[in-house]
Amino acid sequence: MRLQIHAVRFTADQSLLDFIQAKLDKLDTFHDRIVSGEVFLRLEGADSNKVKEKIVEVRLMIPGKELFVKEHDKSFESATDRVMDVLKDKLVRFKQKRNDISSPAITEAKSRTEEEDEVLDLDEL
Repeated sequence: MRLQIHAVRFTADQSLLDFIQAKLDKLDTFHDRIVSGEVFLRLEGADSNKVKEKIVEVRLMIPGKELFVKEHDKSFESATDRVMDVLKDKLVRFKQKRNDISSPAITEAKSRTEEEDEVLDLDEL
């Protein structure tokens, strides 16, 4: 997956970027067609001298949908973990929904095979 990480108004160290990249690469196990992703790292209260919380925003592009999750916590690592939990759930739900929706041709084929099974059951009697 192509991933762009943006640190807004600060410079993120390489270990944080590697951590986020490694975590988001694991999302491929939940949905195999993730096209790309963008991560925005922000500091809440950066205008003042005291940073209150760290915000992680992730936007994933998959065919037919764009997923967006925003979480905040005391550290970027814990906020990333929270984002991962939400994204896993969203990806699994989207994939299940996509698999549940059948095309008319598939529905027709299923109904034909069910009718054939019923006919076979009646012939066996």
